[in-house]
Amino acid sequence: MFKAAGPTEITRARRLRRDATESEKRLWWKLRELKPLGYHFRRQSPFQNYTLDFVEHDAKLVVELDGEQHGKTAHREHDEKRDAVLASQGYLTLRLWNSEINDNLDGCVERVFRELQQRSPTRSATRFDLPRKGEVKKASRPLPRRGLRRLV
Repeated sequence: MFKAAGPTEITRARRLRRDATESEKRLWWKLRELKPLGYHFRRQSPFQNYTLDFVEHDAKLVVELDGEQHGKTAHREHDEKRDAVLASQGYLTLRLWNSEINDNLDGCVERVFRELQQRSPTRSATRFDLPRKGEVKKASRPLPRRGLRRLV
């Protein structure tokens, strides 16, 4: 059953949003570009006893960014337990490494987008598909600040 977040979880989530890593900031800017397609992500969202890096509740998709500390045994065990709790609620956890975000941000966002399409096919329209590799798609709106290109 869903448990409402208490003041401690909310304070922690606010602090994590304020002190986001560079990888989290970069991914957040890209995930926000999926909003015109009908997908709404929340970042550092309290859920039960956990704080989820990014979550799209309608599609029940969680995107977690992992740094090198997640390769250690204690973190792996914690992540597995957390993933099992989320899976019991119908959520899928998609784990991305910080190095993947730094090396191939567009590929990571495409992977997230494809997973969203599989989990909620009624919301995804083919005219909004991401461009294929090497294909350039003209932006329908002005380009956002910081030089990021739009997905639509």
